[in-house]
Amino acid sequence: MRPLTRDQARALDARAQQEFGLPADLLMENAGRAIAEVAGRLAARRGIGRIVVVAGSGNNGGDGYVAARHLLDHVDVHVVQVGDPAALPPVAQTNGERWSHLGGRTVRIRAPADVDAFASDLERSPPALVVDALFGTGLSRPIDGVAGQVIDAIERARLPVVAVDLPSGLDADTGAVLGHAITATVTVTFVAPKVGFGLGEGPLRCGDVHVAEIGFPPERLSHLI
Repeated sequence: MRPLTRDQARALDARAQQEFGLPADLLMENAGRAIAEVAGRLAARRGIGRIVVVAGSGNNGGDGYVAARHLLDHVDVHVVQVGDPAALPPVAQTNGERWSHLGGRTVRIRAPADVDAFASDLERSPPALVVDALFGTGLSRPIDGVAGQVIDAIERARLPVVAVDLPSGLDADTGAVLGHAITATVTVTFVAPKVGFGLGEGPLRCGDVHVAEIGFPPERLSHLI
């Protein structure tokens, strides 16, 4: 499929659920599994046994919790939750609860002191791989505050990063950096690339782009956009 705008990606997701009977939980499960597969392969190739999943308070955060669950028996993995987990959308919150029920470890970041501890963790040995599940295609405002500090800490650490759908802080339509942005090693995007991948700083931020199907053949929906 050709690259999608933010609105087209949102519309396809809605139609998949409403018209084709694919529930949000299934789509999130498939997305998270695809992320885990790519992150696991990259970690194995680089000899990395530690993965840090950085989850935001939207559906990208839910994708991150699913990925962490699929990685739990294969590597040392934990989730860093940026913001209030109670603010997660219902399906993402459910996946956070599943992660907790399995004994998965979650670290909360709420204040600058928490960011300092997070940055120190990224810098310790053994080296880690980061899964960036902070912000998705819906982001259209500049990032500031603690979230911006978390992104800066990830950038300073210069670790391999697998971005969920697009690097956090990259505008899906223009490729502009919205205040702070991740530079990904690999971007696992869903259904099709996003328009911003080829514009502005998109080519510099996305790294290798892996397009994952999440429950429906894209060609079946290509006529809808």
